[in-house]
Amino acid sequence: MEKKLFRSKTDRMVAGVCAGIAKYFDIDPTIIRLMWVFIVMFGGAGILAYIICWIVIPEEKE
Repeated sequence: MEKKLFRSKTDRMVAGVCAGIAKYFDIDPTIIRLMWVFIVMFGGAGILAYIICWIVIPEEKE
């Protein structure tokens, strides 16, 4: 079975990007969210990357 990356409709905080990535890699969404916050605080490009992912990654089908 082929894995596909989707934004989550059920486990979302803002747009479902972090939960979708976590589901794709089969890990806890909290870990992805904490990593994203770390990137935003110390890298600066995290907000732009999140917005790009929000636009590019399709939403999960029902």
